[in-house]
Amino acid sequence: MSINVFAQNITLSDSIYLTINGQNTIVVKAIFNEIDTLNLNFDTGTTELVLTNYVLKNKLKSSPKLYNTFYGLKIGSTNYKTKVYDAELSGHGTDGRFGWDFFKNKIVELNYDKSIMIVHNMLPKSVATNEKFTKLKMEFFEDLFLVESEIKQYGVKNKDLFLFDTGYQRTAMLDNDLLKEGKFPTEKMEVINKAILKGAQGNDIPVITSNLKVLKIGKYKLKNIPIQQLTISKPLKNKKIHILGNEVLKRFNMFLDFKNNVIYLKPNRLFDDKYIDQKKNGK
Repeated sequence: MSINVFAQNITLSDSIYLTINGQNTIVVKAIFNEIDTLNLNFDTGTTELVLTNYVLKNKLKSSPKLYNTFYGLKIGSTNYKTKVYDAELSGHGTDGRFGWDFFKNKIVELNYDKSIMIVHNMLPKSVATNEKFTKLKMEFFEDLFLVESEIKQYGVKNKDLFLFDTGYQRTAMLDNDLLKEGKFPTEKMEVINKAILKGAQGNDIPVITSNLKVLKIGKYKLKNIPIQQLTISKPLKNKKIHILGNEVLKRFNMFLDFKNNVIYLKPNRLFDDKYIDQKKNGK
């Protein structure tokens, strides 16, 4: 999808109340086409506005034309213009999702300690000088952004680019082809679960959940993480890619600096929370 979102009348900083539910979905309220109030997922793994087929058919007072017509979407006090796309599914409890490109050339702060999302025109001066923040460079691929992170198991370390995806509800999804290329000891990883997940279009994605000893993001390490191994379906065409999901990313307050294409992360109150698959297995 091409990036065709633009904002009007943005203030110096626009604060938006956010919630995060038990499935790790970021939810904010927005008004579509001036008449429809929606609960939307802020999904950095997508662009523009995507609404579920159910919402398009049953919930809207509007009757939007898909793919090529611009509509208004008010988030906080700012009015954006965006095209609309359809999907079978969205994050739990949401009517759809909107992408990072709404905030091109802005800085987005996600503060889970205060339950707010703030859109800044400038990066607060205190952020770059605060040693608690770790800084990551954004690498772009087909309108999506990636960050370098490291995985470690039994002395073997792999550094690769990960899709930075707040819309993916679990911890991390690792690409089997990349793991093989890095000679990562997947055979030594404890298998926690085998399941079929649903993709955005309702497609089946077979995954294996295994225990990863160490995931390092910037200067911070997370240990004994239940991660998903992607066995067949690929999230991006023509590119092997790992994914960082929101069950990991929610553990950091962050500034997404789309002016300078960098990310600042600092651990928050959720940093030591148990993972969903740990809770299921009583660990």
